Amino acid sequence: MSSSSRPSRSFGSVSVAMVTPMKPDGTIDIATSRRLARHLVDSGADGLVLNGTTGESPTTHQPEKDEFVAAVVDEVGAEAMIIAGAGSNDTAHAVRIAEAAERTGVHGLLVVSPYYNRPSQEGVYRHLRAIVESTSLPAMLYDIPGRTGVAIGDEILDRLAEHPQIRAVKDATGNVAQGFDRMRRTGLEYYSGDDNLNLAWLVHGASGLVSVVSHVEAGRYAEMVGAVDSGDLYRARDLSAKLAPVVEAIMGGGQGAVMAKAALQLQGHLPHRSVRSPLVEANAAEMADLRTALTLHGLLEDSDR
Repeated sequence: MSSSSRPSRSFGSVSVAMVTPMKPDGTIDIATSRRLARHLVDSGADGLVLNGTTGESPTTHQPEKDEFVAAVVDEVGAEAMIIAGAGSNDTAHAVRIAEAAERTGVHGLLVVSPYYNRPSQEGVYRHLRAIVESTSLPAMLYDIPGRTGVAIGDEILDRLAEHPQIRAVKDATGNVAQGFDRMRRTGLEYYSGDDNLNLAWLVHGASGLVSVVSHVEAGRYAEMVGAVDSGDLYRARDLSAKLAPVVEAIMGGGQGAVMAKAALQLQGHLPHRSVRSPLVEANAAEMADLRTALTLHGLLEDSDR
């Protein structure tokens, strides 16, 4: 595979769906947010997605969202693609989030289909387009029907793909075959939104991944992308096999934001694993299992506490 066959990457190749560090009282820890962003970029991430679901976007609010984003942009914005989530089931609210994110200096938006309301496909189309057109930023659509209750259908995806600001899709549908067809048909960049399917997406031509597990494995995922780019699929397969138990430990044992924060606390990158209700922080048994898994796979020293 030659370098000329590499996919375009408007949003980087390894983006971390970054948690929002919090203090025990639930306030956002801005100083730790800066340190974590620096650590993730230094570890191999070339993109950070802020205020997404893993960042507890449903329970964070403005102006704290803006303060958090502005701090990360200031810390690593010259070195990585900073993408802000602009999600709500209220179109006007999502537009306000997007407009505020643009003012903080982010480089792009992640725009999810409206959840819970279950609008028609025309309603989904108008919602997504309104958010995108409220800024001048490039946008990545987020298709995750398991959470939103409504998928982005083929007909409206084709219409949205014609919009010059819409560059990519984060796909968490679990349907790689459908995504492969959509990539070819629309010309949009595709990003894996399921850590257990990252390799499958990459070998099907995806531009990269938006990952929760990359909080602890950004470097290895960057190696996987490089291996696929160079045509070394055996190396990519071996890396995927090494990553699989870590994916299971973080994504298979609990909620992604909860377990990612737990892992980062065990590694010393977060002083607290605090989350906001209705999420509940990892309990002692979950922490013990996670500690064992991370230690077994070389991500935590036996002496770490």
